[in-house]
Formats: sequence, C-alpha cells, structure tokens
Amino acid sequence: MINTTSSSLLRISAALGLSSLLAGCSMGGLMGGGSANSNANLQNAVATPQSVAQAQTSALPVIATECPPIKVRLGGEAMYYYGGGRAGDPQALQYQGVIDEATRNCVVSNGQITVNMGVSGRVLLGPAGKQNSVNAPIRFAVERDGQAVFTEKYTLPVAITPPAQMAEFVKVVDNVTIPYLGGEAITIWVGFDTRS
Repeated sequence: MINTTSSSLLRISAALGLSSLLAGCSMGGLMGGGSANSNANLQNAVATPQSVAQAQTSALPVIATECPPIKVRLGGEAMYYYGGGRAGDPQALQYQGVIDEATRNCVVSNGQITVNMGVSGRVLLGPAGKQNSVNAPIRFAVERDGQAVFTEKYTLPVAITPPAQMAEFVKVVDNVTIPYLGGEAITIWVGFDTRS
C-alpha cells in the first residue's frame, strides 16, 4: 500500500517537473539560439506593467525548492487499546496501530504553498484482539512560525479480515494551501490522535 501513496505523490511531482521542463524548452531564442534580428528585438523590448501582470498570472507553478518537513508528532507514532481497564498489560492488548511512513509534495505559486501529504501504517491485533474493524484516528496539522494554519482529524476504518492479524491503511490529504512569503518556519505534523 505504501508504494501506491508514494507513487501517486511522485506522479504529481513528475508531472509538474515535466511541465516546467517543457516550458523551458520553448525559450531557445532567449538562450542564444535565435537569429540576430530577434535578439536585437529582445534587447529593445520594454515590459509594460500590463505585460508583467499577464506574465505573472499565466506563469506555471514552481515546485518548492524547500518543501516543509513532515514529522510524526512525539507520542503520536503509535496507539494502543487495552481491554478491561488493564492498560499496559501485554496480555490485555486488543490492538495497536503504528505509523510506517509519512510523505509530502509541495508547489509554490502566487504567494501560496500547496501541500499534498500522506501517511501509511498498520493496525495489528494483540493477544486479546478479536476485532474485524478498527478505527485509526489520524491528525494532520501544519504550523507556520509556531501557529497552526491547518489541523484536521480523520477517522480511518481499517478492516481486518480473519485469519489475518494485521491490516494496512493509507491516508492522503490533497491541496492544503498556506500563505507563503519565503523564510517562514513551516512544519507538517502527523500522528494518531486518540482524544475524543
């Protein structure tokens, strides 16, 4: 399942990178490949405010050179559920969840950074576990200069089909937009959130 998430995010990156590369291919005249006459026309060209504004609005998005890091929140890397109020007793463990991998992809355009973020993990039954389905509560959050600019909790139903004792989950959150001027400290957080 992890390869599905990673490959979908990689496809997004590849498509955006290819668009930028193809846009660069059309600039041969600017790089010395044009005729002397066209180069002279470029030297004498004057950019009007209207043409600059038009160029800015029609420019392709640029992939962020420094995508904010994605981190698993301390204490949110795993969850445990015990039966009969016997927390900490290994024999009473009904199930546990673990986060295996987190990833993200970013695009910066027009003063905003757009983030696609994903997480994958597993739910494993414990010695006392008999569940066929477990809800995995996953929270994504984005902090900019210490302030939360996005936070959302997702409850992922994870089906465990006997005789399996484990099942995987994947969650991808697309198009989270954050105002971005450059130089801000932005961190993406993910983890289990078992609070009610």
